[in-house]
Amino acid sequence: MTDQTALEATMRRALALAANGPATGPNPQVGCVLLSASGEVLAEGWHRGAGTPHAEVDALARLTPGAARGATAVVTLEPCNHTGRTGPCALALIDAGVARVVYAVSDPGVSSSGGAERLRAAGVDVAAGVLADAVEPFLADWLTAARLGRPFVTLKWASSLDGRAAAADGTSRWITGPEARLDVHRRRGACGAILVGTGTVLADDPALTARGADGQLLPGQPVPVVIGTRSIPADAALHSHPQTPLFFPTHDLAEVLRDLHERGIRRAFIEGGPTLASAFVAAGLIDEYLVYLAPTLLGGGRLALGDIGVASITEQRHLAIDHYDRLGDDLLVVARPR
Repeated sequence: MTDQTALEATMRRALALAANGPATGPNPQVGCVLLSASGEVLAEGWHRGAGTPHAEVDALARLTPGAARGATAVVTLEPCNHTGRTGPCALALIDAGVARVVYAVSDPGVSSSGGAERLRAAGVDVAAGVLADAVEPFLADWLTAARLGRPFVTLKWASSLDGRAAAADGTSRWITGPEARLDVHRRRGACGAILVGTGTVLADDPALTARGADGQLLPGQPVPVVIGTRSIPADAALHSHPQTPLFFPTHDLAEVLRDLHERGIRRAFIEGGPTLASAFVAAGLIDEYLVYLAPTLLGGGRLALGDIGVASITEQRHLAIDHYDRLGDDLLVVARPR
């Protein structure tokens, strides 16, 4: 086995470890594997959430002092170079005597980046980009938030094959089947916030919770976010949500996203109706589309999207299909802006 092959296999292990960390919150999911000079695994670690040791420090803590001297650290993300609630991982690796650091994706953070440079300055051998094509999609939400200063935004809608999100009288429960609805709830639970407009709250009175097949609340619950200037009834269902709802009486979507980012929210899930969805699309603020297509026809004018600023075919918004899945009788199409 070549050194590169062995490193890629170890990076896959680090990526699997990273998935143990919380999917929501301000910090990325990171995994680390420490290897001896002969390639044996010395220790493994991952980040367990804000305020806890980062993956590198978590792995080092499993060794006796001096045991990491001359070791190789294989990490999914460039070791950080700043002091927040914990110290810089780059310094921890240097102090432990690690001789080589291999990571997949560079840290784009303004304050947290620079770990590789610090390591090299201390004489540590550093290699970047190993298995980056696998790690980058895994960290897509956090990387987007770090680069743009706003959450990674997912827009979801369910529609008939002819693009209708509701029947002529406005009823929409249920266009899709139970498998598709369960998938939506699972994805809700992996997001930091769920966004709707005041129109959706007034028309549907949604609970905005993430629930399992048995109707019970999932462990992860997104913060309900309501955007718009209309008043919401005091007895609206979202007031009973496990998370305290946030209300933004504005139409400035970019400002809403900046506020959510400052609150530590790195992934936002839009479940509002066509008005809110179209506004986000028109503003160019969507990073991922989840389109649940049901094998049915509704006709009429209740479209999933309204005006998104496309006046002619030359202005169409091209998407790249990431993948698609069968969910019972329905089809989920996952796409991203090209």
